[in-house]
Amino acid sequence: MHIRTRFAPSPTGFIHLGNLRSALYPWAFARHNKGDFILRIEDTDLERSSQEAVDVIIEGMAWLGLDLDEGPIYQMQRIDRYREVVKQMLDSGLAYPCYMSEEQLNKLRDQQMANKEKPRYNGLWRPEPGKTLPPVPEGVSPVIRFKNPIGGSVIWNDAVKGQIEISNDELDDLVIARPDGTPTYNFCVVIDDMDMNITHVIRGDDHVNNTPRQINIMKALCGTPPVYAHLPTVLNDAGEKMSKRNGAMSVRDYQKAGYLPDAILNYLARLGWSHGDAEIFTKEQFVDWFDLESLGRSPAQHNPEKLLWLNHQYIQNSEPAKLAAATKPFAHEMGIDTESGPNFVQVVGLLKDRANTLIEIAEGAKLFYSPAPNLSADQIKENIAESVIPALKDLVEAISSAEPTKEAYAAVFKQILAKYQIKMPALAMPVRFALFATTQTPAIDSVLVVLGKEEAVKRLSKVVQ
Repeated sequence: MHIRTRFAPSPTGFIHLGNLRSALYPWAFARHNKGDFILRIEDTDLERSSQEAVDVIIEGMAWLGLDLDEGPIYQMQRIDRYREVVKQMLDSGLAYPCYMSEEQLNKLRDQQMANKEKPRYNGLWRPEPGKTLPPVPEGVSPVIRFKNPIGGSVIWNDAVKGQIEISNDELDDLVIARPDGTPTYNFCVVIDDMDMNITHVIRGDDHVNNTPRQINIMKALCGTPPVYAHLPTVLNDAGEKMSKRNGAMSVRDYQKAGYLPDAILNYLARLGWSHGDAEIFTKEQFVDWFDLESLGRSPAQHNPEKLLWLNHQYIQNSEPAKLAAATKPFAHEMGIDTESGPNFVQVVGLLKDRANTLIEIAEGAKLFYSPAPNLSADQIKENIAESVIPALKDLVEAISSAEPTKEAYAAVFKQILAKYQIKMPALAMPVRFALFATTQTPAIDSVLVVLGKEEAVKRLSKVVQ
């Protein structure tokens, strides 16, 4: 079997982490099996669909590196195909026109609920042998309903949930086309999956109730149902279903907040799937390890702290040059001219071990691209003890003649500390303040390397004159 999977979002809102997991798993399954991954945009809800939402979906998937083999394919561009199948179903008796008005349908449902019955269409317009249908009302455009099988059950072996059985008596005759001829969601999905030869449907378990209807339509059209794998819900950190209403961030928000795509992908992979105790792994490892048998059955809970920790791990282990390229847009947004001043790759390499996000790296970089502090006499007196000035003078001289390396600068500090019998903070804190007007910086020997000997000596000399 040539594996073909799909991600089929509705562009009716932004795409959050829970949605993206429903893209990641079918992508990984297709890649693992050397199959095809298709993006299908289910945009038949014209009132709520938007091009902006489509753009965010495509951008988010590209950012995560979820490459496509086909698509995006838009359902609205396949309307003629859907109408063709509806006509075939009407001609073959698999579907029928229903003239029940919205008012009649609501009245029927109210009555059923009053009788403690499940609200459902009662088959009034369903043609049966020997049955007389009501007269067709004038000026009413009918909906088209699928003749759902009567009796028996729909049974499928879900790759996540195991065997599921739904009685056909629980299913009424589904509307497959609206009065204006626009096809409905459950119908379009079936035609698309058949036409696109989808072998595995990996999606959220909010679709479980749709599956028996889709299987019945597919079988009526002589199609072979795909393997279904319904993923447990992703809950937010408060235990509620992840959604925009409950404060979920969009993938674009994470991008703007300075998260790395590989960290997001790694985090998403673990939201319902595992490979032993592996917490951190590459995209290639994930694809190599992925299978449906390892998908969890319990709801996964979003943990912002875990995601931030994971992002820190990826930042810490990133190549400085690659990380610098990713950080530059954030630095430029903060007004930092990365081309004037220290080598930006060196700056990023110095800051990355402490940072959780790219924004934190960019904020830390401000120190190295801000003008030298213009310290007043009072500031110097308040932050640099008079007793340490001789040590600072010797330090400036030693730095001037030292090799511009971390090791050489560390040796210089060690020498001065021994000469004056003082502890490192007593010397390092004044040096930091002289260089940046703050005492909060990374390791001072590394700072001197990145800032540059000439600039460091110039700034230090101002406080020892």
